[in-house]
Amino acid sequence: MSAAAPQEPELTPRRVAAFFVMVFGMFMAILDIQIVSASLPEIQAGLGASSDEISWVQTSYLIAEVIMIPLSGLLGRMMSTRYLFAASAAGFTAASFLCATSGSINEMILWRAVQGFLGGGMIPAVFAAAFTIFPASKRAIVSPMIGLVATLAPTVGPTVGGYLSHAMSWHWLFLVNVPAGILVTIGAIALIDFDKPEWTLFDSFDWIGLGALACFLGAMEYVLEEGPGNDWFQDEIVAALFVVMVAGGIVTFWRAFTLKSPVVDFSAFANTNFAVGSVFSFVMGIGLYGMTYLYPLYLSSIRGYDSLMTGQTVFVSGLAMFVSAPLAGILSSKMDLRLMLLMGFVGFALSSWMLTGMTADWDFNELLWPQVLRGLSLMICMVPINNLALGTLPPDKMKSASGLYNLMRNLGGAVGLALINTLLTDRGALHTARLNEALNWANPEALRQIDILATNLKAHGIDGQTGALSQLAGRVSQQATVMSFIDVFTLITVLFAGLAMLALAMKPPRSGAGAAAH
Repeated sequence: MSAAAPQEPELTPRRVAAFFVMVFGMFMAILDIQIVSASLPEIQAGLGASSDEISWVQTSYLIAEVIMIPLSGLLGRMMSTRYLFAASAAGFTAASFLCATSGSINEMILWRAVQGFLGGGMIPAVFAAAFTIFPASKRAIVSPMIGLVATLAPTVGPTVGGYLSHAMSWHWLFLVNVPAGILVTIGAIALIDFDKPEWTLFDSFDWIGLGALACFLGAMEYVLEEGPGNDWFQDEIVAALFVVMVAGGIVTFWRAFTLKSPVVDFSAFANTNFAVGSVFSFVMGIGLYGMTYLYPLYLSSIRGYDSLMTGQTVFVSGLAMFVSAPLAGILSSKMDLRLMLLMGFVGFALSSWMLTGMTADWDFNELLWPQVLRGLSLMICMVPINNLALGTLPPDKMKSASGLYNLMRNLGGAVGLALINTLLTDRGALHTARLNEALNWANPEALRQIDILATNLKAHGIDGQTGALSQLAGRVSQQATVMSFIDVFTLITVLFAGLAMLALAMKPPRSGAGAAAH
């Protein structure tokens, strides 16, 4: 048994403190994806941007982040976790300050891209550290912590963003990062000591592979982000970037499998657990980012809520996650992780199914229990996925695998949002056409409603007939939108219920510290 002892990492108070500093840095980076989403109208007004331009405040961040996440594995080995994390945190902090002081939309887009790229360097480092510096016996504590941060940050982002922009101004969405970022940078330099840099890797750095990776992931993120709103390949830029994406993808994979030290190391996918876990991470991204997008969209477009009211309504999910994180940790050490994963996916499917009875009058009370169940289920899913996917990998694969694992979650979010937006548009148009067919002059209920509306408007001195038709058209549009939301919730229910069965295909991590090395 003594031969296995050196494989147990030495856990010191300094390393625990360093890990907490890294977790806080990751929280900042993930929070910043969504913190801006609820406050885009305020930023748009402040910078005098058009509706087409303002979406790039989000898109530029996502494109840059998605390029950096898989690249961080090689950079972590080359620079060491300490220097990579400290440089990322310092650059992220500086970019946050420059975002707050931007005087034009172009400046804002540039600094958001820098912010996203450097923020992406912090996220995988935390996952890699959790599974290399902590012994297997401590995973029941560590895994829920990183799972909580990875899921809680995007969920509470709109709430925090809505509050900051409402109480102060949109500049504080970025300025809030500055003091925290300075502390994280100092903490990273002073405390992180997990590994040593290998500067010699820089001599064989694959610059062509980096360019191909940037083209592949950057173009993919743009196509998924802009495609739904621009009728996909009818838009010349989307079509051109799809070609760039395919070409970049071919070169990226070719170099990854033929070079000795490629930019991205895909060898972790040979591990069955990691491969299946990455699929689950992708689906988690669809559920996590999709639902974080759908709730605020419903509340603003159907209920007419502002960013603060929306934030107060969706905060429940974050609260449920926070409360259930310790429970997820306890369960992960006491029951089969595959059964836990099954429970989480079924719970998420159930929370989506509860929303299929939605009407245009749903408010906080009706949305409460679906949100609580979603928050609980997300934590119960996230912990076993992390442990099953990363828990059986050898330490030398951990940095690259962590980048790929996090990339899969982000790509799931991008694919999910593209599908959701396309479905909302297409199904909304279909439902509108069907409702319009039913509302004709031969429909007695439609005529009765028009008479009621017209009488009410005439009493207020408004042209009754014209106003009544306008109001009825608004009701039809609203109802069609709600019906398209229900279609999306139904699809998410089916997706998660189906994947619950796949959970049983995973192999449980073997007990014992040395098991993973064989």
